[in-house]
Amino acid sequence: MIYMIEGQPFHAKIEGEGEPLLLLHGFTGSSANWDPLMKELARYYKVIALDLIGHGESGKPDELTHYTMESMGNYLKQLLHLLQIDQAHVLGYSMGGRFALSFTVQHPDCVKTLILESSSPGLVTKAERDERMQKDERLARRILNDGLSSFVDFWESIPLFASQKNLPLHVQEEIRKQRLSNTERGLANSLIGMGTGVQPSYWEVLENVTIPVLLLVGEYDRKFISIGERMEKLFPQADFVQINDAGHTIHVEQPEIFVKMVVAFLKKHADSYL
Repeated sequence: MIYMIEGQPFHAKIEGEGEPLLLLHGFTGSSANWDPLMKELARYYKVIALDLIGHGESGKPDELTHYTMESMGNYLKQLLHLLQIDQAHVLGYSMGGRFALSFTVQHPDCVKTLILESSSPGLVTKAERDERMQKDERLARRILNDGLSSFVDFWESIPLFASQKNLPLHVQEEIRKQRLSNTERGLANSLIGMGTGVQPSYWEVLENVTIPVLLLVGEYDRKFISIGERMEKLFPQADFVQINDAGHTIHVEQPEIFVKMVVAFLKKHADSYL
């Protein structure tokens, strides 16, 4: 369904009843990434899978101001209000996890629990952020200049997604089809507006996030294992779980275990109707 917020269309899939669980996809993704998990999660929760700005069927405006973490946070708060939701469990993967954390920091009263899959609080130093910002801007130009298909070829080949090569061919084809359903302008603007370089560093404020947090990482994702272990020490109330035989995209590579971990965590911490 499409919801209009400040003139921008936002697409969300909603399934199930109970406490709301918001799902936020990664860069080049969309709400379709969660389709294989929706039915099982909807047995327990009201699941809301959102297309972030620049992705899927949500808006892809030219103006970069729409793509910042702060702007997207304000859009999301308004969407929850439209859905008559005061507080939700929020699950974010990769870029969606960075945004989930940003939203929690911006609007803490809206988030009941936080689940971060293969996610980061950002880069610590300004020098690191400046360097990454320049890389993201170069990559955005590459998307616009070379086209979507060429970029997806490149994106699928980066080491972060190496373990996806072990997935069944039909799953790999479905992921590629979903990535190609995006647009050059939407992805380029998303990189520039919500990339790791331009986002604020949240390392210093993790100690202020007092709600229950679940950190999920795959055993092959060494960089994010290190990040997750550091985050666990800073959050007042965090569980760190490493999933075997998975890389960056745990929900794709080990969907049954992923759902089991998410539901167990939420049942542990939520006032559920179960």
